[in-house]
Amino acid sequence: MFPAPPPAAGRGRRRALLAAAAALSLSALLVTASPAQDVPGTERPGEQALTVATWNMCGVRRWGCAGTGSEAAKNRAVRRLADAGAGVLLLQEACLRSAESVREALGRSWDLSFLPYTWRDANGRTTAVRCDGAGSGSAGLAILSSRPLSAVREVSSPQPVVGLRRGILCATVAAHGVRVCNAHLSTPGSDRAGPDREYRDDQLRALVAAVPARNTVFGGDLNLRPPTAGGAGVRLWPFAAYRTHRECDQTSAGDRSGRATHESGHKLDYLFTGLPRTRCTVHDTGVSDHRALLIRVDAGAG
Repeated sequence: MFPAPPPAAGRGRRRALLAAAAALSLSALLVTASPAQDVPGTERPGEQALTVATWNMCGVRRWGCAGTGSEAAKNRAVRRLADAGAGVLLLQEACLRSAESVREALGRSWDLSFLPYTWRDANGRTTAVRCDGAGSGSAGLAILSSRPLSAVREVSSPQPVVGLRRGILCATVAAHGVRVCNAHLSTPGSDRAGPDREYRDDQLRALVAAVPARNTVFGGDLNLRPPTAGGAGVRLWPFAAYRTHRECDQTSAGDRSGRATHESGHKLDYLFTGLPRTRCTVHDTGVSDHRALLIRVDAGAG
């Protein structure tokens, strides 16, 4: 579903402002303040475990999300993921007010970085996409972390000339020495100036190029099925995915499958890492069209 152009938006409340990534992009905001299935591997005593979750909250009601649950219910779902052990949460289709509310509920030790989605019109004017409801703020990507985030930046990637621009946001969890990146890729036909243009391949290459080979966990809602043999999307995946890095649900070097993360029955959400994986879990929050995906890695092995 393609959202309608948003109304003009003012600046969201900011507690710390990161430098703009490009003249036409909006700055990222840094706010300080189903059954489980394990991938093969055995945890070792004393390992520095880090659990990262990715979840599309379906928080923009007009994008087909009106029947998926209230803002309060979605916020509780994020807190439950944190209570279940997720030290880093990569959220898509989040509202700034919700992200800030969850951060405050989790405690002062948690950090929040937020990147607004933008809409670019035919005249080249770019505005922030607003969530529905007064005071909900911008819609966008969020990284929530139980430990301080550093080196937060938006990764430049090709985006639709006219239409919705999502993006890629990266940060370092210094306590673990792990670089995390949250991506939300474009859907087919999302460029109103050229509906046949494909962006996901170049966006994936930009994402993979932005992370180290080992000390990283990256992914998000990639709006793309796994590169299975004969699949139409095989050509869109960069070589490093599934090879240099391994996906959360990948059980062997040649495996390209994965459990469904979307109500359509397809896998659209991913977490890749160069670190040893000790668990991969798919969790249905009950308040989104996407399920949450959680990976646990041995951050001490980097």
